[in-house]
Amino acid sequence: MDAVGVDALAFTSSSTVYGEAPRPTPEDFAPLEPISPYGAGKLAEEGLLSTYAHSHGIQSWVFRFANIVGPGLRGAVIPDFIEKLRADPETLVILGDGRQEKSYMHVEDCVDAICHVVEHAEGPLTTCNLGTRTTTSVDRIADIVSDVLGVDPDYEYTGGDRGWTGDVPRMRLSVEKLAGLGWEPAQFSDDAVRQAAEELSAEL
Repeated sequence: MDAVGVDALAFTSSSTVYGEAPRPTPEDFAPLEPISPYGAGKLAEEGLLSTYAHSHGIQSWVFRFANIVGPGLRGAVIPDFIEKLRADPETLVILGDGRQEKSYMHVEDCVDAICHVVEHAEGPLTTCNLGTRTTTSVDRIADIVSDVLGVDPDYEYTGGDRGWTGDVPRMRLSVEKLAGLGWEPAQFSDDAVRQAAEELSAEL
């Protein structure tokens, strides 16, 4: 960046830096104790950005994402459910117990929020949560995807309170800082999931 004269950076971090934290989780929550290598990597990268923002003149905006969904999404719960139900519309295997509950934000809202914060936040380093004020359970995602595909499967669960090692089973970010900058998400979490399911069903 220094060699080519770029002095500002918007970084896509993750809510996973918080680990299992009280909800809604604000940006100043501490200590940050991620429970996955992914979350630990994002936190380490945030530390480097802080160093370059405060000591080397690289203005930085750090965005801690909720679950971002929309066209092109792969390797996540919505496309996974679509592919499973296309293969077997009678039965859907769900990781964990289906009660995992998180905030889902459509990628259009996400990009709009990033642009708004970059335009309105001041200072060498701004850290901002990006998410919705509502959450959606895995069971509810299964219901929405099934409805979009026009199927009515039985659900089978792999068990446990989380989908995989390092999964945070419940997450909702505080978006008060984002609201203070003058931006609110256009959709609730369920609406973002439905729009993404409709878009992805046309792709997959």
